[in-house]
Amino acid sequence: MSKKTTHKFKAEVSQLLDILVHSLYTNKEVFLRELVSNASDALEKVRFQATSEDGKDEIPLQITIASDKDAGTITITDTGIGMTRDELMKNIGTIAHSGTAELTRMATEGKESLDALIGRFGVGFYSVYMVADEVTVTTRSAEANAKPILWTSDGKTEYKLQELDEDMPRGTRIDVKLKEDIASQFTNDAHLKMIVNKHSNFINFPILIGGEQVNTVSALWREPKFQISAEQYAEFYKFLTYDAEDPFDTLHTSVDAPVQFNALMFTPKNDNDPFGMGRENRGLDLYVRRVLIEKQNKDLLPEYLGFMKGVVDTEDLPLNISRETLQDNILMRKISSTLVKQVLGNLEKIAKDNAERYAEFWHAHGNLFKAGYMDFLNKDKFSHLVRFNTSSSEDSKGLTSFAEYIARTQEDQKEIYYAYGPSREALGLSPHLEVFRKKGIEVLYLYEAIDEFVMDALRDYDGYTIVSAEHADVSKLDVFEALEKEDKAEQLSEDQKTTLDKMLARIKDVLGDSVSEVKASQRLSDSPVCLANPDGHTTSSMDKIMRVMSKDTSIPTKVLEVNPDHALVRNMLTIYKKDENDPFIEQAARHLFESALLLEGYLTDPHALVGRVQDLLTKSSGWYVETTK
Repeated sequence: MSKKTTHKFKAEVSQLLDILVHSLYTNKEVFLRELVSNASDALEKVRFQATSEDGKDEIPLQITIASDKDAGTITITDTGIGMTRDELMKNIGTIAHSGTAELTRMATEGKESLDALIGRFGVGFYSVYMVADEVTVTTRSAEANAKPILWTSDGKTEYKLQELDEDMPRGTRIDVKLKEDIASQFTNDAHLKMIVNKHSNFINFPILIGGEQVNTVSALWREPKFQISAEQYAEFYKFLTYDAEDPFDTLHTSVDAPVQFNALMFTPKNDNDPFGMGRENRGLDLYVRRVLIEKQNKDLLPEYLGFMKGVVDTEDLPLNISRETLQDNILMRKISSTLVKQVLGNLEKIAKDNAERYAEFWHAHGNLFKAGYMDFLNKDKFSHLVRFNTSSSEDSKGLTSFAEYIARTQEDQKEIYYAYGPSREALGLSPHLEVFRKKGIEVLYLYEAIDEFVMDALRDYDGYTIVSAEHADVSKLDVFEALEKEDKAEQLSEDQKTTLDKMLARIKDVLGDSVSEVKASQRLSDSPVCLANPDGHTTSSMDKIMRVMSKDTSIPTKVLEVNPDHALVRNMLTIYKKDENDPFIEQAARHLFESALLLEGYLTDPHALVGRVQDLLTKSSGWYVETTK
């Protein structure tokens, strides 16, 4: 055994190690990830060496983690390439030297690629000093006649080296003397297994804790697709998500350009967040060469594809020096762009091949997917995939695409009409849709607030303008024939038209500033009145959404449109012509206005309306009794 020698670190270590230990890493448990990654590198190097030299290796390639609660230590052992004295001084004695980076450079100069090598910065080892008072490294190089070397340091200013005479197998053993306040945490085998499962579960070599292999699930995304069964995919999905159900769909992809990465993504059968309370619980797990870099990365897929679960494993990403966070870079954006195209393309294929299966997807994840209206780069793909219920559907579950809507449009129709309502039943009674029902013009039904934003963002599809039924140009609707011949009311005489104008002015006086205008309607056939926004652009539902967002509880001032052909309005004309000051005109005006407010969802105090209804019923019931004697 040679004499133990003391060496200074080749850097201002007292300052640098303090940064590494206290500022670089945010989570103490990552020291184990770094040591396991280094061990994996060492194993990959010896396997590479054996392959390139056509040699046979009798020693099993594995990583062993052992702890001693009484001694307060944890030991990580690998059967990898090991280190000579010079290599030990070079790799650990010099801060930020990366043997892995050097070997990778050698491999790219004509030798076999070392895809499984993880480390690049050469500082991961020093993360151990977040938890350690002292670290001892005992290593023996795979070189012939190499002797074991002992390295010891408290991670402050110096380290000690000693050559050992004793025999030991090739590889490296790291003994960590844990800080007293955290020793119990990292000498618990169950906790160590949890850390390995979280960060290093897919390392390509067995990791043993307490004699049991911890990483039993293989990195399925790196296997050829044709070798993987549906059962294996389902098993991996359940392992990853803890979902009891099999996935609805699986997307396994391998990309070589513009960035090299593998991805295995799943679409769950059900929406596990129906109330939208867990929107942050989304994202794909990001790995770099099988080592977890970030759980649920939010940048790989946009929020509207947040229902996707899975992993992405890249070959090379510029991480920060601690490998805990990503640097903002063009490679990451390219991966994201590629993934989005892959997911949208897969959904397009499902929609094309099996409409019923796509409907199943839509009912589960459609509400979240509709947030894609903000993805302007993929506007066309999004517009092909979005679905709505429609007036032509048999029930509220029926779905149609814009393309299917267009295929059913009437000749010369160049608009796609839509309307928002709380339910299919409510839309079926909406005054704004009477002309569409009468002429058999299909209307897309919107039930969610986000649907309005979708329509506002898209504006058009395949040369067809997307228009709110509320703001439809009546002159464009007049060209279409009614489905059935209707009994039209007798045309108003010139004298009646004059009386109508005066009565509308009287109604405006009664309602005052509650309405901006009272005018004759061209769209109504069955209802006596309806309300419309005065600007002719913002829909009633969008106006309501904006008021909720701004916490505006006031009733908006709208245009009251009156149907001159309705029997009630004709009776009001007769009463008004006989006596302009008849109280029934005022009573009817207020009642019709508040009824319209009720249909629009703005009436907050129904007491006056109920009182008038009861009064009218009382009076009309007397007339009814007399007529039925």
